[in-house]
Amino acid sequence: MGGWEVQSGSGVRFEWGPAGASRLTSATACLVAVDVLSFTTAVSVAVDRGIRVLPFRWPGGPVSEAERSGAAQAATAYARKSGARLASHRHTVTPETPWSLSPAHLRAAPFVARLVLPSPNGAAIATAAPPGVRVVAACLRNITAVGTWLTSHDYGTPEHPVAVIAAGELWPDGSLRPALEDLLGAGALVSALCSQGAGPLSPEAAAAKASYEGTAGLAHTVATSASGRQLAAMGFVEDVAIATEEDASALVPVRDGDGSFVSG
Repeated sequence: MGGWEVQSGSGVRFEWGPAGASRLTSATACLVAVDVLSFTTAVSVAVDRGIRVLPFRWPGGPVSEAERSGAAQAATAYARKSGARLASHRHTVTPETPWSLSPAHLRAAPFVARLVLPSPNGAAIATAAPPGVRVVAACLRNITAVGTWLTSHDYGTPEHPVAVIAAGELWPDGSLRPALEDLLGAGALVSALCSQGAGPLSPEAAAAKASYEGTAGLAHTVATSASGRQLAAMGFVEDVAIATEEDASALVPVRDGDGSFVSG
């Protein structure tokens, strides 16, 4: 693979979505998924409670009923095999299955030791890295903690590069919709890494950093972004509020040997 595709020579790199993660993961020591609304925020909330989170890639975009049914069966089987409970869709939680991708649901639901969390964006990125590449879940709630963890483990140099991947969202046709909240979350992490001596930054990472540092009123910006307005219209304003709790968590979700995110 050519150096231009993997932003070679840089200690901190930036790309979008599962495809970008797959490209950069071949030439990186650590991959950081940023899916502010809501996968990595949900992971952060769950890990704060001591819950192990197992990501499961859920199909996005236009899929047939047969494909959706097959994915549901695969997720159920994976949860059973892993000794975990399976999170529901936001709109289908019940008293028996109160866990979902909603951070508000995860904060209020009863404790469970292991939880399979399906997602078409963040989970797809988290599962893109091969064995040997560390995977970290970052969001606005834990930016400083993640930046400190990465540099303390010597990530963020040309010898041990870190790839910061903004998840984005999906248009109805399944194509990537770059999402402002993920650009800002990724930029916040790049900024934190830069302040701790990581680098050099790829031009892509530097642009993400500049976007974050040039944004005033981060919580308002996220709440009024397309994704924030979408969640509010769905009745999940609290999820947006939780996602913008800047540096509320000191824990760093790191994917371990069995594929689950735990505090690193």
